[in-house]
Amino acid sequence: MKITISQVSKYVDQEVTIGGWLANKRSSGKIAFLQLRDGSGYIQGVVVKEDVGEEIFARAKSITQESSLYVTGIVQTDERSPFGYELQVKSVEVIHESVDYPITPKSHGTEFLMDNRHLWLRSKRQHAVMKIRNEIIRATYEFFNNEGFVKVDPPILTGSAPEGTSELFATKYFDEDAFLSQSGQLYMEATAMALGKVFSFGPTFRAEKSKTRRHLIEFWMIEPEMAFYQHEDSLKVQEEYVSYIVQSVLQNCKLELTTLGRDVEKLEQIKAPFPRITYDDALKFLHENGFEDIQWGDDFGAPHETAIAESYALPVFITHYPTSLKPFYMQPDPERDEVVLCADLIAPEGYGEIIGGSERIHDFDLLEQRIEEHKLSKDAYNWYLDLRKYGSVPHSGFGLGLERTVAWISGVEHVRETIPFPRLLNRLYP
Repeated sequence: MKITISQVSKYVDQEVTIGGWLANKRSSGKIAFLQLRDGSGYIQGVVVKEDVGEEIFARAKSITQESSLYVTGIVQTDERSPFGYELQVKSVEVIHESVDYPITPKSHGTEFLMDNRHLWLRSKRQHAVMKIRNEIIRATYEFFNNEGFVKVDPPILTGSAPEGTSELFATKYFDEDAFLSQSGQLYMEATAMALGKVFSFGPTFRAEKSKTRRHLIEFWMIEPEMAFYQHEDSLKVQEEYVSYIVQSVLQNCKLELTTLGRDVEKLEQIKAPFPRITYDDALKFLHENGFEDIQWGDDFGAPHETAIAESYALPVFITHYPTSLKPFYMQPDPERDEVVLCADLIAPEGYGEIIGGSERIHDFDLLEQRIEEHKLSKDAYNWYLDLRKYGSVPHSGFGLGLERTVAWISGVEHVRETIPFPRLLNRLYP
């Protein structure tokens, strides 16, 4: 019977065939140990010369790294294995022999690994990160579907920019100017007025010339938008959502977290509600902790966010940023016009902002004024103003960056490991 490695628990003491690749091997006299992978998981195949005969044993010992093969054997429990099972091999059939596989078990430099990203993805560590990424995506759909949200797909090519055009990739759309989307938010606001609660999940692009471990040129965003939700309502959704995906990973990716050496005790604490601190209080905290140079109206950088996050075991909301720091569409605080009803959610352990969100301006005149103040084309935003002309309501939304969230939950240092084929400032290959 042909099965995958992930299915072996159902076939203990039965003979099965697994198609996979040889990740590594070692031999000890008359026994060979084959580390097999098939995409669904890893398992050790034990080849005993006395049981399989000279020919099969010699074949097993000669298989090269990343050769593809069919392995037939008996599934057995193995308490010494993190996976809990091993395969007592009876026969081996080589499908294709891999010659001089470039990524050997020795240490390699980052640039070499990035040049060979198409092969590096096969490694145990990268496999674990991708499985955690997949679990976060699965849990995202589950959470929002359970909460009554409708999945909507905003366009990737747009004629306007929600946060200005300075960090956008421009292109020609026949005889018009167009941009690769940096956010689907404006379109999600339109669909929220039609469907109530919506979310999108798709690629976004930022032409930001940054080389930090937190930045990618192309990344994926989850962007919910909710009609009749005010700022506080949105914060509750955010903390419940983040708690949900963390707990889902803990439940369904135990082996992957172990492979990565992740401290799961820190993740086990991630449950709503999350602490909140205003921009003003955050600024005061920074002044008291060695950051005297930052002034009111300055944005927080990575060192500032890290210092604030280190004071909490949970993700922390920083709310009520100065209006001057935020995009044109954010609702001002009715009691204090110089700040807006917004929040950034900062992950613990130095992973920085993973969510940005706000209540949106729902007053036509104020939004029109903001568009003029930001010197944006009113013609390009006429459709967006229409949302405030025909049945406007208070509404809120947020965007979660998938790759930063994967980095935090999996515990990897750089976001380049959290997406299959990262696009960085100087990298468009492979």
